[in-house]
Amino acid sequence: MNRLGSLRASMQRFTTAEEVDAVVIGTGAGGAPLLAKLANKGLRVVALEAGPWFESPADEFATDEVDAAKIYWTDERLSAGETPLVFGANNSGTGVGGSTLHWGAFVPRANPDDMRLRSDTGEGVDWPIRYAELEPYYREVEEFIGVSGPESYPWDATRHYPLGPIAINKPGVFMQRGFAALGLRTAAAPIAAVSERYERPEYGAREACVNRGFCHQGCRNGAKASMDVTYLPWAVERGAEIRERCFVHGFERDDAGRITAVLYRDLRSGQAIETRQRCKAVFLCAGGVESARLLLHAEIANGSGEVGKNFTAHVATQVWGTFGERVKMNIGFPATVISEDLLRPKDANFAGGYLVQSLGVVPVTWAQSVARGRGLFGAALQSYLDQYNFVAGIGINGDCLPSAKNYLELSDEVDHSGLKKPRVFFSYGKNELAMEQHATRVMTEAWQAAGASDIWSLRRTAHIIGTCRMGTDANQSVVDPHGRSHEVENLWICDNSVFPSALAANPALTIMALSLRTADAFLRGV
Repeated sequence: MNRLGSLRASMQRFTTAEEVDAVVIGTGAGGAPLLAKLANKGLRVVALEAGPWFESPADEFATDEVDAAKIYWTDERLSAGETPLVFGANNSGTGVGGSTLHWGAFVPRANPDDMRLRSDTGEGVDWPIRYAELEPYYREVEEFIGVSGPESYPWDATRHYPLGPIAINKPGVFMQRGFAALGLRTAAAPIAAVSERYERPEYGAREACVNRGFCHQGCRNGAKASMDVTYLPWAVERGAEIRERCFVHGFERDDAGRITAVLYRDLRSGQAIETRQRCKAVFLCAGGVESARLLLHAEIANGSGEVGKNFTAHVATQVWGTFGERVKMNIGFPATVISEDLLRPKDANFAGGYLVQSLGVVPVTWAQSVARGRGLFGAALQSYLDQYNFVAGIGINGDCLPSAKNYLELSDEVDHSGLKKPRVFFSYGKNELAMEQHATRVMTEAWQAAGASDIWSLRRTAHIIGTCRMGTDANQSVVDPHGRSHEVENLWICDNSVFPSALAANPALTIMALSLRTADAFLRGV
């Protein structure tokens, strides 16, 4: 049992009749840090989590991809558009800890140029805040959760990680080899897993990564910095209450429009009990799909008409190849090497850029990618899968320009929650297509230089971003630069839905930094 599980029995518990200072909806990268920070200041806070509470990861997170489905958000989401998204394990999680239970823990910071893309290129949008405002929060998160990384980061000499790098696995070695041949720099990736024993007074000691490889199926020993082993134990010890299996579906408001209670179905007893929690403020941290879905369902905070709009997803094309030596890509952390040299390629015919990372995936996930990417089935698929131990991949995380044709709406279909299913329209524009073409060429050349044969590419997207955009203009955004609703005084949103643009960096670290920044703004009374 981890520390959070052991704290459950003694956890502070509030009654629903009490008016708590804040209700936090969601316990992932957006909800957990601010929950801890508010509780640490003595506020009475309750977190509502739709998923279950996993008290003992060592027992509950099996080295088994099928069993891991319990930590993925698998409620049906409808995909539309010319580049329809694949939902499920790729994008969302459920359970106390949210998507961080299965996240890849790849934590590059946002590139400062990506936050002012329109000013620099005339494309996309600028963020209403600058990198300098997030930088101290990046450092705070990296120190708190224990990020492992290189002693010297090639693209930012000022950056220093608290722990040395995670061991580089064979796909990472091949990426280093291939990129060096092309004259491109690489480094050990910044990873939110501890490379050695790491102890913090707020949550105790975490043991070093053991290179199990099933990181997307839940970390069994707490080496990976999911919220259940970092921010949430601190929050509970400081007086926060977490209620699992509680699905929020609405709000009560007073005559001035302020939220006075959160409405939810409490499923902890095995039956759906309609419940209301009185509160002074609400922090909505349910993710890019569920946050927008709830606001549209509740018909709140959408006077601008921007809720659900500005949807983006990262261009996440992968290139795979077969090597003449044994790879065993399931051994070690999935992604151990990074390159930021292609954030602004000199020969680019697109705005923005992309990161590149090495890839190691476990067998079922890889088989699904092969079937989709190569169109192999039956005996042909089985024959190719026999090469598993000799295959390795590299992939990108590429910026995506906001577009009016990419958005989320409510469909006419209703799911088991009683809410209408979200339908997401997504299509690559010419910028994303050009980026994908450029990246596929570079990665193919790198894999050729590294000695790979039978090289092929897989089109894919990753992450859910941008449905409740932050901005200074209330007619063009949903929340202000601190995450506060332009319309509902005591409603704050903190997750990847508030991103004005996708950025090239994986979103989790930026979500956590924004979470701490939002908490500080709330505590200052902004």
